[in-house]
Amino acid sequence: MTEPKDFCPLVRAFLDYLKLERHFSDYTVRSYGADLFQFGQFLCGQIGTSFSNPERVGSPEESLDAKFLRCEALTIREFLAYLTAQNYTKSTTARKLATLRSFYKFLIRRGQLSVNPLSTIRTPKQERRLPKCLDLEQVQKLLDAPGEGDILCIRDKAMLEVLYSSGIRVSELVDLEVQDIDLTEGVLRVRGKGRKDRLTPIGSQAILALKRYFVARQSDSRMNTQYTHKVFLNKHGQPLSTRSVRRKLDKYLTIAGLDPGISPHTLRHSFATHLLNNGADLRSVQELLGHQSLSTTQVYTHLTTRRMKEVYDAAHPRAHESPIPHPASQPAPTTVYPAKAG
Repeated sequence: MTEPKDFCPLVRAFLDYLKLERHFSDYTVRSYGADLFQFGQFLCGQIGTSFSNPERVGSPEESLDAKFLRCEALTIREFLAYLTAQNYTKSTTARKLATLRSFYKFLIRRGQLSVNPLSTIRTPKQERRLPKCLDLEQVQKLLDAPGEGDILCIRDKAMLEVLYSSGIRVSELVDLEVQDIDLTEGVLRVRGKGRKDRLTPIGSQAILALKRYFVARQSDSRMNTQYTHKVFLNKHGQPLSTRSVRRKLDKYLTIAGLDPGISPHTLRHSFATHLLNNGADLRSVQELLGHQSLSTTQVYTHLTTRRMKEVYDAAHPRAHESPIPHPASQPAPTTVYPAKAG
């Protein structure tokens, strides 16, 4: 992972802006930094040598800041060609382009550039992949996997219950503090992206699992550390990391005999899909997930098509029954006249 000292002044200023003014998470800021570090390597000719040209690389004496500032659309296209040659996925390429767009918009706002070199660059069209989703039986197997063992099993049970019950992100899970949980009301205060807090309800099973975990914590001396304000602690009494949560999930997937490709985010997807399948409206699910845009939440509607079809078939009067013929298609009624006398 690149360190702050590895970045040129322009990139450092941009990352500080993301962290201090936009309140991006540390993980997101690191991702932006890694993308810009790679692009800086490309500008200097350290990578993508087959795409090098003297105009792009410039003189050895020229600073990286200067290379960033004189970058043109052609250089961006060469960088995209390099990424394609390296077999980067469309989604990864799109993310790197988004980083560059944000960076150059920042430079323009600061008055260091007048023309954005990405103004004529289109983001490659991505294939929209549906998120993985567990069914209810698979969720139950996973939630049962920690068993009834020691405090770490009790903690992991509570951790998985909270993830599925609330739909929060793993980064939000490990940031939870004891004061954020109201077990009486069954509500979490979640610190979301961009420091946007939201209240999220949790179900009775998650509440029960948390109560058991807090009782076990009080009687375990390893948990009496300076981090007691954090909810989920490791065996050394330190806050769990997102990587630790992933390792724990991998362990329980194996125990439950489930797909090892399932990620903690899959529980979030399952949470949203199961809510929609059971009649929750899209706006409510958007609020619960902490999505800024409804379009982000709409991806889950693709997973609920079967449920909507079932509702349609059950509710619509013309879903199954034979259609009533249109009057124009009916034969004209035959009029019978009485016979004349005589």
